Amino acid sequence: MKKILLVVAPLALSVLGVSAQGKPVLVVKAVTAASGVEMPYDLKQMQGQLVAELRVMVGKEVEVVAEKPAEQRGAVYTLECEVKEWRAGNAAKRVLVGLGSGREASDIRYRVTTGSGKEVFEHVDTVRTNFYSQGAGSTGTLSHPIAQKIADRIKDARLR
Repeated sequence: MKKILLVVAPLALSVLGVSAQGKPVLVVKAVTAASGVEMPYDLKQMQGQLVAELRVMVGKEVEVVAEKPAEQRGAVYTLECEVKEWRAGNAAKRVLVGLGSGREASDIRYRVTTGSGKEVFEHVDTVRTNFYSQGAGSTGTLSHPIAQKIADRIKDARLR
């Protein structure tokens, strides 16, 4: 019995190690803005915020990083995100009308490609700030809802 355990335990641990190495990597590129779109946010910092948010949302399925790893351990995917349009919102409308009207919003185009450049998916979505959000910091309040949209699409795509 002890001999079997001595053989099975290392084998089981090696299988766990191999499966951890096989987790796909998602490289989040810097967020860009379409020509003519002006935003009051630092888009390079938004990249870091998206990485942090996506690690929480899809970190069990995908390793989320900001830079391509030096050594490739498995499938590598790239996320590109572009802000096509940005609307600042209207504080007076939020107070007088309520019900989510007047919130800050943006139209974003994002896509995930394989290491060879093959497109996995591409979507264009309108993203609005969460209810009761206050504009804060150099990335505003859009990073979280943008990450939620992207995380849902990544889960649907089942990256391997």
